[in-house]
Amino acid sequence: MAEFSVNATRFDPYKNFKFRVKWDGRYVAGISKVGALKKTTEVVKHRNGGDPSSSRKSPGRTEYEAITLERGVTHDVDFEQWANKVWNFGSGLGAETSLKDFRKDIILEVYNEAGQLAIAYKVYRCWVSEYQPMPELDANANGVAIQTIKLENEGWERDYAVAEPTEPSFTEP
Repeated sequence: MAEFSVNATRFDPYKNFKFRVKWDGRYVAGISKVGALKKTTEVVKHRNGGDPSSSRKSPGRTEYEAITLERGVTHDVDFEQWANKVWNFGSGLGAETSLKDFRKDIILEVYNEAGQLAIAYKVYRCWVSEYQPMPELDANANGVAIQTIKLENEGWERDYAVAEPTEPSFTEP
């Protein structure tokens, strides 16, 4: 098991607004929101034949919820190209799905307030189950157009190789 160092001077939890997402070895531009990482393990109830008054519980299958990524609409086509690997309308019979590479592993990195990498998660075998290239448009609104992808996945784990950073300190002259 990995050993953890504890930063005795940090009492505050990490904030949720400094993060980056990486796939294919590079950071994806402009992601403004990432859905929560969540897993649920089914409860299997059973009872012993000689004990009719109570049941026992044990773990069953574990399911990992889909993760939604959001970003402002730009000319970057990363979301669209990945979504088209799952189903590309009009690409011709037998070529609608890119079976070889429609899945990707992604890395979610969380940074502290000083911009130092603090926590990272690896999410495995992701593929796009939903793609929204444009939101509802409204001439009376005042906001950024957001596109989204929903990533199905087969599990995630924390990257324990990412150590807690030594946080910087300002010194007086």
